Amino acid sequence: MTTQLHKDLDAIPPAARGAIAAIGNFDGLHLGHQALVQRVQHMAGDLGAPAAVMTFEPHPREFFAPDAPPFRLTLLPMKQRVLAAWGVNHLFTVPFNAALASLSPEAFIDDILVAHFGLRHIVVGHDFAFGKGRAGNVDTLRAAAAAGKFGLTVVDPVNCPDGSAYSSTRIRQHVQKAEFAEAEALLGRPFEIEAPVVHGDKRGRELGYPTANQQAGRYVRLPYGIYAVSVLVEGEKLWRAGVANFGVRPMFRIEQPIFESFIFEFSGDIYDKQVRVRPLKYLRGEAHFDSLEALKDQMNRDCLEARAVVKSS
Repeated sequence: MTTQLHKDLDAIPPAARGAIAAIGNFDGLHLGHQALVQRVQHMAGDLGAPAAVMTFEPHPREFFAPDAPPFRLTLLPMKQRVLAAWGVNHLFTVPFNAALASLSPEAFIDDILVAHFGLRHIVVGHDFAFGKGRAGNVDTLRAAAAAGKFGLTVVDPVNCPDGSAYSSTRIRQHVQKAEFAEAEALLGRPFEIEAPVVHGDKRGRELGYPTANQQAGRYVRLPYGIYAVSVLVEGEKLWRAGVANFGVRPMFRIEQPIFESFIFEFSGDIYDKQVRVRPLKYLRGEAHFDSLEALKDQMNRDCLEARAVVKSS
Protein backbone atom coordinates (compact mmCIF):
# COMPACT_ATOMS: atom_id res chain seq x y z
CA MET A 1 0.00 0.00 0.00
CA THR A 2 1.11 3.58 -0.69
CA THR A 3 0.36 6.48 1.62
CA GLN A 4 -0.39 9.60 -0.41
CA LEU A 5 1.65 12.61 0.77
CA HIS A 6 0.00 16.04 0.73
CA LYS A 7 2.17 19.12 1.41
CA ASP A 8 0.08 21.85 -0.26
CA LEU A 9 -2.83 22.96 1.91
CA ASP A 10 -4.53 24.49 -1.11
CA ALA A 11 -4.38 21.33 -3.19
CA ILE A 12 -6.06 18.67 -1.04
CA PRO A 13 -7.82 16.33 -3.49
CA PRO A 14 -11.50 15.55 -2.98
CA ALA A 15 -10.65 11.91 -2.22
CA ALA A 16 -8.64 13.01 0.83
CA ARG A 17 -11.31 15.29 2.29
CA GLY A 18 -13.64 13.99 4.95
CA ALA A 19 -10.87 11.84 6.39
CA ILE A 20 -10.56 10.41 9.87
CA ALA A 21 -7.22 11.88 10.97
CA ALA A 22 -4.79 11.51 13.84
CA ILE A 23 -3.06 14.81 14.56
CA GLY A 24 0.32 15.29 16.22
CA ASN A 25 4.05 15.58 15.66
CA PHE A 26 4.56 11.80 15.68
CA ASP A 27 8.35 11.95 15.79
CA GLY A 28 9.34 8.31 16.04
CA LEU A 29 5.98 6.80 15.11
CA HIS A 30 6.46 4.47 18.06
CA LEU A 31 4.11 1.79 19.37
CA GLY A 32 2.10 4.36 21.31
CA HIS A 33 1.53 6.31 18.11
CA GLN A 34 0.60 3.09 16.35
CA ALA A 35 -2.18 2.45 18.86
CA LEU A 36 -3.57 5.92 18.14
CA VAL A 37 -3.38 5.36 14.37
CA GLN A 38 -5.10 2.00 14.77
CA ARG A 39 -8.02 3.87 16.37
CA VAL A 40 -8.18 5.99 13.21
CA GLN A 41 -8.13 2.93 10.97
CA HIS A 42 -10.92 1.16 12.84
CA MET A 43 -13.12 4.24 12.71
CA ALA A 44 -12.32 4.87 9.04
CA GLY A 45 -13.26 1.29 8.23
CA ASP A 46 -16.55 1.58 10.11
CA LEU A 47 -17.47 4.88 8.44
CA GLY A 48 -16.08 4.14 4.96
CA ALA A 49 -13.80 7.20 5.17
CA PRO A 50 -10.09 7.65 4.36
CA ALA A 51 -7.59 7.05 7.19
CA ALA A 52 -5.13 9.92 7.55
CA VAL A 53 -2.38 11.32 9.73
CA MET A 54 -1.71 15.05 10.02
CA THR A 55 1.68 16.22 11.17
CA PHE A 56 3.89 19.30 10.94
CA GLU A 57 7.12 20.03 9.05
CA PRO A 58 9.43 21.21 10.34
CA HIS A 59 8.75 19.92 13.83
CA PRO A 60 7.60 22.93 15.93
CA ARG A 61 10.61 22.49 18.19
CA GLU A 62 12.89 22.92 15.17
CA PHE A 63 11.04 26.09 14.21
CA PHE A 64 11.17 27.71 17.63
CA ALA A 65 14.74 26.58 18.51
CA PRO A 66 16.61 26.21 15.20
CA ASP A 67 20.02 26.27 16.91
CA ALA A 68 19.19 23.56 19.45
CA PRO A 69 20.88 20.15 19.11
CA PRO A 70 19.22 17.87 16.53
CA PHE A 71 16.65 15.51 18.00
CA ARG A 72 14.59 13.90 15.24
CA LEU A 73 13.89 10.17 15.20
CA THR A 74 12.05 10.08 11.89
CA LEU A 75 12.03 12.41 8.90
CA LEU A 76 9.31 12.64 6.29
CA PRO A 77 10.32 9.78 3.92
CA MET A 78 10.46 7.34 6.82
CA LYS A 79 7.16 8.59 8.22
CA GLN A 80 5.48 8.00 4.89
CA ARG A 81 6.95 4.50 4.61
CA VAL A 82 5.95 3.50 8.16
CA LEU A 83 2.42 4.86 7.74
CA ALA A 84 2.08 2.94 4.48
CA ALA A 85 3.02 -0.25 6.34
CA TRP A 86 0.33 0.62 8.90
CA GLY A 87 -2.30 1.00 6.15
CA VAL A 88 -2.82 4.79 6.31
CA ASN A 89 -4.27 6.33 3.13
CA HIS A 90 -3.08 9.93 3.46
CA LEU A 91 -0.29 11.87 5.19
CA PHE A 92 -0.97 15.59 5.55
CA THR A 93 2.11 17.68 6.37
CA VAL A 94 1.17 21.16 7.49
CA PRO A 95 4.03 23.67 7.00
CA PHE A 96 4.98 24.96 10.42
CA ASN A 97 5.96 28.60 9.92
CA ALA A 98 5.41 32.00 11.49
CA ALA A 99 1.94 32.29 10.00
CA LEU A 100 0.81 28.96 11.43
CA ALA A 101 2.45 29.65 14.79
CA SER A 102 0.49 32.91 15.07
CA LEU A 103 -2.93 31.31 14.51
CA SER A 104 -5.26 31.25 17.48
CA PRO A 105 -6.64 27.82 18.40
CA GLU A 106 -10.02 28.81 16.95
CA ALA A 107 -8.42 29.96 13.68
CA PHE A 108 -6.45 26.73 13.46
CA ILE A 109 -9.66 24.75 13.82
CA ASP A 110 -11.65 26.82 11.32
CA ASP A 111 -8.95 27.59 8.74
CA ILE A 112 -6.89 24.39 8.80
CA LEU A 113 -8.94 21.48 10.12
CA VAL A 114 -12.28 22.50 8.65
CA ALA A 115 -11.66 24.75 5.61
CA HIS A 116 -8.52 23.16 4.16
CA PHE A 117 -9.01 19.51 5.09
CA GLY A 118 -12.68 19.14 5.84
CA LEU A 119 -11.88 16.49 8.44
CA ARG A 120 -14.80 14.32 9.45
CA HIS A 121 -13.32 13.12 12.72
CA ILE A 122 -10.02 13.75 14.50
CA VAL A 123 -8.09 11.59 16.95
CA VAL A 124 -5.57 13.14 19.35
CA GLY A 125 -3.65 12.24 22.46
CA HIS A 126 -4.82 13.50 25.84
CA ASP A 127 -2.05 16.12 26.00
CA PHE A 128 -2.46 17.54 22.47
CA ALA A 129 -1.89 21.33 22.39
CA PHE A 130 -2.10 23.70 19.44
CA GLY A 131 -2.49 27.30 18.35
CA LYS A 132 -0.56 30.41 19.34
CA GLY A 133 1.26 29.84 22.60
CA ARG A 134 -0.16 26.28 22.70
CA ALA A 135 -3.34 27.84 24.06
CA GLY A 136 -5.60 25.22 22.52
CA ASN A 137 -6.09 21.79 24.09
CA VAL A 138 -8.50 18.89 24.06
CA ASP A 139 -11.17 21.00 25.77
CA THR A 140 -10.95 23.48 22.88
CA LEU A 141 -11.45 20.60 20.46
CA ARG A 142 -14.35 19.23 22.50
CA ALA A 143 -16.11 22.60 22.19
CA ALA A 144 -15.59 22.57 18.41
CA ALA A 145 -16.86 19.00 18.22
CA ALA A 146 -19.94 19.95 20.28
CA ALA A 147 -20.57 22.72 17.74
CA GLY A 148 -20.70 20.08 15.00
CA LYS A 149 -17.43 20.96 13.25
CA PHE A 150 -16.08 17.38 13.42
CA GLY A 151 -16.12 14.30 15.59
CA LEU A 152 -13.46 13.89 18.25
CA THR A 153 -11.72 11.01 19.99
CA VAL A 154 -9.18 11.69 22.75
CA VAL A 155 -6.85 8.77 23.44
CA ASP A 156 -5.34 8.12 26.86
CA PRO A 157 -1.60 7.36 27.16
CA VAL A 158 -0.61 3.94 25.85
CA ASN A 159 1.65 2.12 28.29
CA CYS A 160 4.61 -0.17 27.74
CA PRO A 161 4.66 -3.62 29.35
CA ASP A 162 6.52 -2.09 32.32
CA GLY A 163 3.66 0.34 32.91
CA SER A 164 5.40 3.49 31.68
CA ALA A 165 4.02 5.48 28.74
CA TYR A 166 5.57 5.18 25.30
CA SER A 167 7.64 8.30 24.74
CA SER A 168 9.73 9.76 21.93
CA THR A 169 11.87 11.47 24.57
CA ARG A 170 12.65 8.11 26.14
CA ILE A 171 13.56 6.64 22.75
CA ARG A 172 15.90 9.56 22.06
CA GLN A 173 17.62 8.93 25.37
CA HIS A 174 18.22 5.31 24.41
CA VAL A 175 19.61 6.27 20.99
CA GLN A 176 21.90 8.85 22.59
CA LYS A 177 23.34 6.03 24.70
CA ALA A 178 23.54 3.60 21.74
CA GLU A 179 20.93 1.40 23.42
CA PHE A 180 19.41 0.21 20.18
CA ALA A 181 17.57 -2.86 21.45
CA GLU A 182 15.78 -0.71 24.02
CA ALA A 183 14.90 1.88 21.37
CA GLU A 184 13.59 -0.85 19.05
CA ALA A 185 11.36 -2.24 21.80
CA LEU A 186 9.61 1.14 22.03
CA LEU A 187 9.60 1.94 18.32
CA GLY A 188 8.41 -1.48 17.25
CA ARG A 189 11.12 -1.51 14.57
CA PRO A 190 14.88 -0.80 14.42
CA PHE A 191 16.08 2.78 14.68
CA GLU A 192 17.42 4.00 11.33
CA ILE A 193 19.15 6.96 9.78
CA GLU A 194 18.11 7.67 6.19
CA ALA A 195 19.91 10.24 4.05
CA PRO A 196 21.44 10.64 0.58
CA VAL A 197 25.05 9.62 0.01
CA VAL A 198 27.29 12.66 -0.44
CA HIS A 199 30.84 13.10 -1.69
CA GLY A 200 33.57 13.02 0.94
CA ASP A 201 37.33 13.46 0.91
CA LYS A 202 37.89 9.87 -0.34
CA ARG A 203 40.20 9.01 2.60
CA GLY A 204 38.37 5.76 3.20
CA ARG A 205 38.92 4.73 -0.41
CA GLU A 206 42.62 5.55 -0.09
CA LEU A 207 42.81 3.27 2.95
CA GLY A 208 41.04 0.44 1.15
CA TYR A 209 37.69 1.04 2.86
CA PRO A 210 35.46 3.10 0.54
CA THR A 211 32.57 4.50 2.54
CA ALA A 212 29.07 5.79 1.87
CA ASN A 213 29.03 9.19 3.54
CA GLN A 214 25.83 10.73 4.92
CA GLN A 215 25.16 13.95 6.78
CA ALA A 216 23.48 13.19 10.10
CA GLY A 217 21.58 16.45 9.79
CA ARG A 218 18.45 16.65 11.93
CA TYR A 219 18.69 13.19 13.50
CA VAL A 220 19.26 12.74 17.21
CA ARG A 221 22.98 12.29 17.79
CA LEU A 222 24.47 8.91 18.53
CA PRO A 223 27.70 8.68 20.55
CA TYR A 224 30.72 9.26 18.34
CA GLY A 225 32.40 6.01 17.43
CA ILE A 226 32.33 2.79 15.44
CA TYR A 227 29.18 0.73 14.85
CA ALA A 228 28.15 -2.57 13.37
CA VAL A 229 25.40 -1.69 10.90
CA SER A 230 22.95 -3.04 8.37
CA VAL A 231 22.57 -0.95 5.21
CA LEU A 232 19.86 -0.77 2.55
CA VAL A 233 20.66 1.07 -0.67
CA GLU A 234 17.86 2.76 -2.58
CA GLY A 235 16.50 0.44 -5.25
CA GLU A 236 17.63 -2.73 -3.47
CA LYS A 237 15.79 -5.14 -1.19
CA LEU A 238 18.83 -6.75 0.43
CA TRP A 239 20.06 -5.39 3.76
CA ARG A 240 23.86 -5.56 3.65
CA ALA A 241 26.27 -5.90 6.55
CA GLY A 242 28.76 -3.15 7.24
CA VAL A 243 30.74 -1.13 9.72
CA ALA A 244 30.31 2.61 10.21
CA ASN A 245 31.98 5.54 11.85
CA PHE A 246 29.90 8.38 13.22
CA GLY A 247 31.78 11.45 14.31
CA VAL A 248 34.43 13.97 13.36
CA ARG A 249 37.40 11.61 12.74
CA PRO A 250 40.09 12.71 15.24
CA MET A 251 42.98 11.99 12.84
CA PHE A 252 41.51 14.14 10.05
CA ARG A 253 39.18 16.44 12.05
CA ILE A 254 36.09 17.50 10.12
CA GLU A 255 33.74 20.31 11.15
CA GLN A 256 30.39 18.50 11.15
CA PRO A 257 29.85 14.89 12.24
CA ILE A 258 29.22 12.50 9.40
CA PHE A 259 28.04 8.91 9.12
CA GLU A 260 30.50 6.85 7.05
CA SER A 261 29.50 3.26 6.25
CA PHE A 262 31.81 0.66 4.74
CA ILE A 263 29.46 -1.90 3.18
CA PHE A 264 30.92 -5.40 3.00
CA GLU A 265 31.11 -7.11 -0.42
CA PHE A 266 29.66 -4.10 -2.21
CA SER A 267 30.78 -1.81 -5.00
CA GLY A 268 28.97 0.70 -7.16
CA ASP A 269 28.21 4.38 -7.57
CA ILE A 270 25.57 5.29 -5.01
CA TYR A 271 26.16 9.03 -4.77
CA ASP A 272 22.89 10.93 -4.25
CA LYS A 273 20.99 7.69 -3.56
CA GLN A 274 18.96 7.39 -0.38
CA VAL A 275 20.54 4.91 2.01
CA ARG A 276 19.03 3.53 5.20
CA VAL A 277 21.48 2.63 7.96
CA ARG A 278 20.53 0.62 11.03
CA PRO A 279 23.14 0.87 13.79
CA LEU A 280 23.12 -2.46 15.60
CA LYS A 281 25.87 -2.19 18.19
CA TYR A 282 28.35 0.38 19.41
CA LEU A 283 31.81 -1.19 19.06
CA ARG A 284 34.17 1.50 20.34
CA GLY A 285 34.70 5.23 20.58
CA GLU A 286 36.56 7.37 18.08
CA ALA A 287 40.31 7.32 18.59
CA HIS A 288 43.50 8.97 17.35
CA PHE A 289 46.15 6.62 15.99
CA ASP A 290 49.87 7.23 15.70
CA SER A 291 50.01 6.08 12.08
CA LEU A 292 47.81 5.12 9.15
CA GLU A 293 49.00 1.54 9.52
CA ALA A 294 47.78 1.44 13.11
CA LEU A 295 44.46 2.88 11.94
CA LYS A 296 44.14 0.24 9.21
CA ASP A 297 44.93 -2.56 11.67
CA GLN A 298 42.16 -1.32 13.95
CA MET A 299 39.76 -1.02 11.00
CA ASN A 300 40.44 -4.66 10.14
CA ARG A 301 39.54 -5.66 13.70
CA ASP A 302 36.42 -3.47 13.57
CA CYS A 303 35.30 -5.23 10.39
CA LEU A 304 35.70 -8.66 11.94
CA GLU A 305 33.73 -7.65 15.01
CA ALA A 306 31.01 -5.96 12.95
CA ARG A 307 30.59 -9.06 10.75
CA ALA A 308 30.11 -11.20 13.85
CA VAL A 309 27.53 -8.78 15.28
CA VAL A 310 25.50 -8.59 12.06
CA LYS A 311 25.62 -12.36 11.61
CA SER A 312 24.24 -12.91 15.10
CA SER A 313 21.55 -10.22 14.90
